[in-house]
Amino acid sequence: MRYLVLFKTIVKWEFIMMRRYLFNMLSFLISMYIFFLLIFLGVRALGGGASGFGGTLDAIIVGFLVWTFAISTYSDFAQGMVQEAQEGTLEQLYMSSVGFIWVSLFRSMSSFLITSIFIITLLILMMATTGRWLYLDVISLLPLLLLTLAGVYGIGFIMGGLALVFKRIESFIGIFQFAMVGLIAAPIDRFPVLRYLPLSQGNELIRRVMAEGLSIGQLPTGDLLLLVINSAFYLGIGLITFKLLLKTAKNRGLLGHY
Repeated sequence: MRYLVLFKTIVKWEFIMMRRYLFNMLSFLISMYIFFLLIFLGVRALGGGASGFGGTLDAIIVGFLVWTFAISTYSDFAQGMVQEAQEGTLEQLYMSSVGFIWVSLFRSMSSFLITSIFIITLLILMMATTGRWLYLDVISLLPLLLLTLAGVYGIGFIMGGLALVFKRIESFIGIFQFAMVGLIAAPIDRFPVLRYLPLSQGNELIRRVMAEGLSIGQLPTGDLLLLVINSAFYLGIGLITFKLLLKTAKNRGLLGHY
């Protein structure tokens, strides 16, 4: 019961923060839309009237959607650790009776719920701008998206752990945001080994659902199993690393001050 109470409290807090700082979220939405618009116009100029441009555009929309979810997922967690340290509330969270790991997980989940509202709006804007209305099977897309982002959460936990120890890691976070573009754009059809990297396999399966109109039941069982194992591996590595870095921060007395 206390876990449910904690989750409801964190979700309520996230909604309050979103309402209080709505301008910041709207700025994020507008800036990401402008960024996509620049990519779309550039690709259209290069693609011209080629017959394959529609398929390329579908891949761009899906890839941009997954990338936006990914950077929001992992960077929000790490930056949240830095913010808590700056505000002096990090040690209070660590002393929670349910454990700091659960507090961190619930914060990530609630942040995902809030961010989803804006990213879905962004998806509608992207499809309206390009005229490419993709297949939105929520029953198929939601588990695929959650599995894909589970691996990203693992990376987010590593970033969060580094933030606890080193405090200022904004540059490193920014660099990895663009590294994720390469993970999403990885040509896994030509280089199957790239499927084992974060995001690559999940992005491909999400693209097949949205662009080709497949359901999750029509996807190869082997591909789905690989996604589950891949995401579980990176999430597990992230949690283990976070615990180790959290212990290091505690031993160095870094939780009580910035």
